Amino acid sequence: MKWLFLVIAIVIILIVILYNYLVRLNIRCKNAWSQIDNQLKRRADLIPNLVEVTKGYASYESKVLADVVNARNQANTMSDKAKNSEKVSEQLNKLLMLSENYPDLKANEIFKNLQIELTGTEDKIAFARQFYNDTVQHYNTAITVFPNNIMAKMMNYTEKEYFKVNDDEREVVKVEL
Repeated sequence: MKWLFLVIAIVIILIVILYNYLVRLNIRCKNAWSQIDNQLKRRADLIPNLVEVTKGYASYESKVLADVVNARNQANTMSDKAKNSEKVSEQLNKLLMLSENYPDLKANEIFKNLQIELTGTEDKIAFARQFYNDTVQHYNTAITVFPNNIMAKMMNYTEKEYFKVNDDEREVVKVEL
């Protein structure tokens, strides 16, 4: 009889440990996504400042400026944010390339600081994407291996989507002025 209770206790302890492990992984995925979201918000906050500074020097490139603003305003869902993030990056590259044609703009301290902030933010976004994908890979693996998959099904955990770049977004950015 003692052995039966001991076996039941061990099974219950293993179930609790497994349950907590899967919950932690799920929360970590959510946290990793929120870090991407935070960096995208930071970039979105910096863009209007960069656009305003640049407008004074590059008034005839208003299409590039409008494209940057439009691209950053179009994301609502996680999937939309992933797709539009690449569009914003492409438009920001075009915007930053404008400084090559405007030496005064390139020398402007405000523009320089904004450019440095945006470059840093783009690096942080890239890191956050990588961290998110690594976390999702760990989570997806954990919920598909035995015996975790049994507990994951009971908890209605499904595989999470990776942060992906579409094939058309992999092309080299062409700057035409």
